[in-house]
Amino acid sequence: MDVCVDAYASCELCPRRCGAHRLEGRPGFCGATSTLRIARSALHFWEEPPISGTTGSGAIFFAGCPLRCVFCQNHEISQEGFGLEVSTARLAQMMLELQEQRALNINLVTPFHYAPHVREAVLMARAAGLELPIVCNTSGYERPEVVDAMSDVIDVWLTDFKYASSDLAKRLSRAADYPQVAAEALAMMLQGVRDKGGPLVGEDGAMKRGIIVRHLVLPGQVDDSFEVIDRIWELCGNEVDLSVMNQYTPNETCRKAGGPLSGPLDDDDYELVLDYADARGFERMWWQQGGTVSESFVPAFDATGVKGPELRAAENHGG
Repeated sequence: MDVCVDAYASCELCPRRCGAHRLEGRPGFCGATSTLRIARSALHFWEEPPISGTTGSGAIFFAGCPLRCVFCQNHEISQEGFGLEVSTARLAQMMLELQEQRALNINLVTPFHYAPHVREAVLMARAAGLELPIVCNTSGYERPEVVDAMSDVIDVWLTDFKYASSDLAKRLSRAADYPQVAAEALAMMLQGVRDKGGPLVGEDGAMKRGIIVRHLVLPGQVDDSFEVIDRIWELCGNEVDLSVMNQYTPNETCRKAGGPLSGPLDDDDYELVLDYADARGFERMWWQQGGTVSESFVPAFDATGVKGPELRAAENHGG
């Protein structure tokens, strides 16, 4: 699949394949037109240790999202459209600025509805001296064809696997096809890593190449978490790291709606999921200590690091 700017003409970049004429300024299901919008570019210290390390991950948060998760903590940017307009050349320069700040990597958060911009920006930044690994931080709701087309510019996949149940995915994210799509996308990510020689971890423990699959355990959904873990194991075994998260925090919408999602995850339920994953055989597994339920995991979306100069070499690469 070609991810040049023409892909915005009748957009099929995400699994929604909504056909929006984004080049004409019409937003797709993701909420984005063909104008690149970014909400924050800064060091981020709350990812898994192989991603954040001690110096922080260089996180760039993109506006818009193909999912509509009712419990989303980043709804200000994912569903409400916050973000500043920037050029491809400015995005490339942000990556170089984060490298200068000693970021461990460049962490692109929900980027693929802007795949043409992202691909061009990475290539521009590489040509200008970017040496850091590129992380794709994704919901897992990605077309395998786009994953394949972007694999040459992505080194590390930090991907969610949210649900095994189509009914649950439809109810909570308006995406009944999520389980099948996430599995197919993960399989393509794994193939891309294999093609490059397999996972690679530096002496400092930082992931240079590979996959971390995240699963957020939701209140009242332990059985679905068990099924998610089964699917990840069957697809990947120990070729991936597994991150089991307990940081579910009910947002205002969930608190008002009532039901299991109106409150935090039960500690015992989280332990059950951890024990299940351990019994499955995962050798590299990350978990969170008790008391992590907090909105402190959500950075301030205040356009930090977004404004600034464009990459000078832009005229040689487009953008």
